[in-house]
Amino acid sequence: MTLQPLLQASPVIQVHAAAALAALALGALQFGLRRGGGRHRWMGRLWVGLMAVVALSSFGISGLRQIGPFSWIHLLSLFTLAALVRGVLHARRGEVAAHRWTMIGLYLGALVITGLFTLLPGRIMGRVVFG
Repeated sequence: MTLQPLLQASPVIQVHAAAALAALALGALQFGLRRGGGRHRWMGRLWVGLMAVVALSSFGISGLRQIGPFSWIHLLSLFTLAALVRGVLHARRGEVAAHRWTMIGLYLGALVITGLFTLLPGRIMGRVVFG
């Protein structure tokens, strides 16, 4: 494992990766703690902010150009931003089950599954983890 590929990447990629890793860790912690209450809300706000940074910073990354500077992954970023808003609205309306499933879906889909694709050969995070 070496951080060199990430340290040599552009600042937007570094911010994107740092926010994604922080959201991954915070989300995992959130799953293990008691739901509801002040700590859950504070950590949830932080997680939503991190996820927004991940999604928004992706628009500054254009390694896979399929439609101009964009690719299919940017559609996931748009979906993520919309789902974040939806998940927060569910929480504010007291729709606990809808909030839970929206946030779990985001965690698994936008972080875990998408994150696994970053480990493919030739990708920066793949070089970080596997050398």
